[in-house]
Amino acid sequence: MIAGKPPLQQSQLFSLKGSVLTLSILTLISFTYFSFKSLRPPLPFSPPTPQITLLPSSAAGTSTTTPSQPRIVAEKKEGNVGEEQEDNDDDFFTDIYHSPKLFKLNFEEMEKKFKIYIYPDGDPKTFYQTPRKLTGKYASEGYFFQNIRESRFRTEDPDQAHLFFIPISCHKMRGKGTSYENMTIIVQNYLDGLIAKYPYWNRTLGADHFFVTCHDVGVRATEGVPFLVKNAIRVVCSPSYDVGFIPHKDVALPQVLQPFALPAGGNDVENRTSLGFWAGHRNSKIRVILARVWENDTELDISNNRISRATGHLVYQKRFYRTKFCICPGGSQVNSARITDSIHYGCVPVILSNYYDLPFNDILDWQKFAVILRESDVYQLKQILKSISHEEFVSLHNNLVKVQKHFQWNTPPVKFGAFHMVIYELWLRHHVIKY
Repeated sequence: MIAGKPPLQQSQLFSLKGSVLTLSILTLISFTYFSFKSLRPPLPFSPPTPQITLLPSSAAGTSTTTPSQPRIVAEKKEGNVGEEQEDNDDDFFTDIYHSPKLFKLNFEEMEKKFKIYIYPDGDPKTFYQTPRKLTGKYASEGYFFQNIRESRFRTEDPDQAHLFFIPISCHKMRGKGTSYENMTIIVQNYLDGLIAKYPYWNRTLGADHFFVTCHDVGVRATEGVPFLVKNAIRVVCSPSYDVGFIPHKDVALPQVLQPFALPAGGNDVENRTSLGFWAGHRNSKIRVILARVWENDTELDISNNRISRATGHLVYQKRFYRTKFCICPGGSQVNSARITDSIHYGCVPVILSNYYDLPFNDILDWQKFAVILRESDVYQLKQILKSISHEEFVSLHNNLVKVQKHFQWNTPPVKFGAFHMVIYELWLRHHVIKY
């Protein structure tokens, strides 16, 4: 019995080795199969077309994107919803805009949701609530004060507001002969009263507040209130970096002299036989240089002073009609109503100014309808203008006609007019405020 055990153990050993060998072979086959399967290309997949939509805006929302790029999200939806509408708008939303489709989407969202609360405080018979007038070089300020009350963007409920309008008019102070020192005191006292009475300023230290003022009056009247200048959004006609203007916080307000003396020009290239034109006071260094270098030139129409009315009816305005390029040098401030005059009359503006944040620069590509030069380029001005080919000039002129509507104030406000463009700039800035 004992002598028979070794053969049994040997048999069991062979059986065990066979099982292990079989299991190894099966494992090898399995790994080989799955390895080849993993090398096969995946089946083709076509994801649904995403539709770009804006995030819902909220007075308590947050955003950390730049003003020109509000935060957006992609929602997966079947089909190309709205494609037909976009095709119909192709003629309008051209490359004169930095991002035509984004501008269109954001503008629609703004119209639906954006709300602004106007503080009711202040006697309208003094410096508050109402504009002084809708004409002259301060017309843009007056139109905004009136348009905001005529628009859908105003809300009577401050808890629904995205931004708060401080309705103090430096223009009215100027009209009443108030000194700049007293203007600063008036602004300071009015703001202190709002902060003490309402909780809204302290929520963001004024980041969701804005005021509107045109020309240099508002700059000088508010510069003595540093926390207002630093924190609130300034909508000003003097958007120069050397007077405290902060791009992407503040908004450049176009200075428009309305009503215009003559109808809009445009689509009249064949009538524009003069190369360049400027006439005005020498109230800045660049204007002095411009007049000294070019006033006797035979191809550039440069006048040392404003054209006298005695020379004929609307002679100054009519010069815009027959000129290709209208020179726009900075005056006492970088801004000038001459820019919007040029746009209105169809004369391609030549911006000759440093440190100038052009109106609606976040939206419009100024290189497509204007010539942007540094002040140091004044000495080569004629050569630069003559180097622009006829085809390039025609393109600039045609694009200029397309943007004319954006630099026109209307009452009541008109879609895509100057008021809506300013509101759109404010809408962009609302998206970067952290609450």
